[in-house]
Amino acid sequence: MKTVLCPEGWSSADAKLTRIFHFASFRDAIAFINDVATLSEQNNHHPDITINYCKVTLSVTTHDAGGLTEKDYALATAINALPHLA
Repeated sequence: MKTVLCPEGWSSADAKLTRIFHFASFRDAIAFINDVATLSEQNNHHPDITINYCKVTLSVTTHDAGGLTEKDYALATAINALPHLA
């Protein structure tokens, strides 16, 4: 079985990848979520999203596979490359 490392900033537990992002304002957090939504639609793979004012928590898993797949690692890596995080 191939071992895949978590993308930077992400943790793996309970068959999902999770990362918490902090932003300077609520508007920045919403802009980030909109970029995640666009990216997710392009990849037909959608994270669970929780927003608490300036804090956004994303969790990624492949529900129909019952856990983590390459799609999850690829989406997490792509999210890390979004311009709001640069």
